[in-house]
Amino acid sequence: MQRLENKTCVVTGAARGIGRAIAERFQQEGAMVVLTDIDGEEGASCAARIGCRFVPLDVREEGDWLALARAVPVCDVVVNNAGVTGFEKGMVAHDPETASLEDWRAVHRVNLDGTFLGCRYAINAMKAAGAGSIINISSRSGLVGIPMAAAYASSKAAIRNHTKTVALYCASRGWKIRCNSLHPAAILTDIWEPMLGDGPDRETRMQSLVADTPLKRFGMPEEVAAIAVLLASDEAPYMTGSEINLDGGLLAGSAVAPG
Repeated sequence: MQRLENKTCVVTGAARGIGRAIAERFQQEGAMVVLTDIDGEEGASCAARIGCRFVPLDVREEGDWLALARAVPVCDVVVNNAGVTGFEKGMVAHDPETASLEDWRAVHRVNLDGTFLGCRYAINAMKAAGAGSIINISSRSGLVGIPMAAAYASSKAAIRNHTKTVALYCASRGWKIRCNSLHPAAILTDIWEPMLGDGPDRETRMQSLVADTPLKRFGMPEEVAAIAVLLASDEAPYMTGSEINLDGGLLAGSAVAPG
């Protein structure tokens, strides 16, 4: 039996990167996957390749969530993955001194408001059965300060905290609706491409970006997806309000290289 057989799983921001890897792995594990994304063309194309359903969704918009609730009124798993760094259209100031309020709010609107609405949708879609799994994608940046990406760090820290609030709320009502957060660090997705480039020094750039990581490499989206499967499955029924770091040992402390 596949680990997610007969489970309906909604994954946001799943047209690329970590979200796509999670949707693909969920499908392989027998889930009925609902892939959502703001990019209708890429989302539909990705869903067709995976063999799952596509529903367009802008996580910032309450109306879109209400439409999703009509299209998918009951589900077993929701992965709130959709997020932005604030640098999608180029380098802008995101430090605490000079970041604009507009840019600050834009990041929080996607990352935090989107997760809030996603958790609210999930609770309503799961409470009839009294069980389910909500997986919120936070970040290593939600656990430490990031001077030049203040809004991103703040939003991911808030996701971490809201995860625990949702977990406690559901538990207090006697529902077996679990809510946990994943905290990836340097995962090799398209977000890194502007910094890596495709020139002869690409490998050197890659190594410099993970020089402080004990495992000395980027993580892969599939490695995040593997943990998401565990949380989505019935194998972790006692885990709620928890956080899992996927950072190659970065937050474990200093590492001594083998002699």
